[in-house]
Amino acid sequence: MITLSVVVPVRDGERFIADALTSLCRNARHDFEFIVVDDGSVDATGAIVEDFARDLPGLSVLRNPAPVGLADARNTGLSAASGRYVTFMDGDDWLAPGYLARLVEAIDGLGCDFVRADHVQVEGRKRVVHRAPLARRGAVLAPREAILPAGVRTMVDYPYAWAGIYRRSLRDLLHFPGSLHTAEDRPWIWRLHREAATFAVVSLAGVFYRRMVSGSLTQVGDERQLHFFDAFDLVFKDLEPEFMPKAVRNFCALLAHHLEIADRFTPALRARFEERGAHMVRALPADVVSDSVARMSAEREATLRALVPDLPPSPHVRVRRDREETS
Repeated sequence: MITLSVVVPVRDGERFIADALTSLCRNARHDFEFIVVDDGSVDATGAIVEDFARDLPGLSVLRNPAPVGLADARNTGLSAASGRYVTFMDGDDWLAPGYLARLVEAIDGLGCDFVRADHVQVEGRKRVVHRAPLARRGAVLAPREAILPAGVRTMVDYPYAWAGIYRRSLRDLLHFPGSLHTAEDRPWIWRLHREAATFAVVSLAGVFYRRMVSGSLTQVGDERQLHFFDAFDLVFKDLEPEFMPKAVRNFCALLAHHLEIADRFTPALRARFEERGAHMVRALPADVVSDSVARMSAEREATLRALVPDLPPSPHVRVRRDREETS
C-alpha cells in the first residue's frame, strides 16, 4: 500500500530537476511514490529524470508530448496517484531530508483532511523562512474559519499547493482549473478552504522554494498573465456574501501588485491588462472595493484609483498600512 504520492510537474527544468530528485532520494520510503510529469520539455529534463530510475525507488514518469501547463500537469499526476495522501513539489525546488516522513506523521497524528506547513524562500544564497499565516499550530480546525478576517493575511493568502499534504480522498477539491496557465492556485485554495471539513497548520519548514527563477510564470510577461482575471472569476463565482470583502481585498491587492510590475508587459498587453482590470473592478460591489482600496498603502490606493478614476471614496474611516497584507 502506498502512503504518500508526490506529484512533480516540470517543464524544461534541466537546471534544477537533478537537485529536486536528489532531495526526493533523501526522503524516499518503500511506501512513497514519486510521479514526475514532464510537461513537453524540449531540453535535457527527460534524460536527467531517467538517470534517477535506479536511485529513486517508486519513481514513475509521465510525459506530455506538448505542454499543457502547470495546472493540468498536476492534474495528470493526481490521476495517476495511488497514495492515501498526496503532496506536490515544483521541479525547481527541493526538500529537506526526512521532510516527507514528518509531513505524513503530522497528518496521521492530527487525522484531518489536509495539513499546511511553512516553507523556506530561496533567492540566490539567501534563505528566509515564510510561515503560514495561521498562528495556531497543531490544532484541527474548520477550514472556512481560516478565510477571515478580511483585513489581515489569512490562509487563502497562502495558496502554495506544495506547502502541505492532503488526503487523496478529497478528490475533486484537489483538482486544479486546467484552463489557467497562471494563478491556478488562487481558486484552488479558496475552494479547498470553503469545502473541506478539517485542516491544521504545523510548524514544519522543509520545502525550499526558489524565487525569481528566469522563465517561471512569475517572471514572464506574456498573455498567460491575463489568466489572473480568469482565476478570480472562479474565486468570485458562487462566493458566499460573508467572504466577499476578503476576496475583493485579495483581488485588489494582487491587481495593484501586477500593475506595479507592468513594465514586463508589451504596451499592447499592458493596455489589455488594464482594461480587463478596470472592467472587473467595476463589476464588483463598489462599496466593498472602495473600502478595500482605502485600507491599502497610499501607493497602491493611488495605483488602483488611477486605473478606475470613478471609484467612489470609502464611507469608512481611512486606515493606512505600511505594508500590504497580500503579496
